[in-house]
Amino acid sequence: MPGFVLLARDRADGEAAMRIGYTVTKKIGGAVVRNRLKRRLRALARELLPEAGLPGHDHVLIGRGDGVTRDFQLLRADLRKALAKVAR
Repeated sequence: MPGFVLLARDRADGEAAMRIGYTVTKKIGGAVVRNRLKRRLRALARELLPEAGLPGHDHVLIGRGDGVTRDFQLLRADLRKALAKVAR
């Protein structure tokens, strides 16, 4: 199971800028754990969204429990796959 869920929504405002949001619920853990997961998601987005993100869309990464312990390379592959799926 991936460590996140990706949502993408077209803003339909004619602007090509991509926006990104992150959310992690308290069910995942305390503040330290949630912040660690958000840092990992930010690093992934910083790396992959410029090349694979959808222009003119809002992207939201919702952190899941596996995201804290999942290998970063697997998270990267999961995000690539999710972005490709959303682009279709």
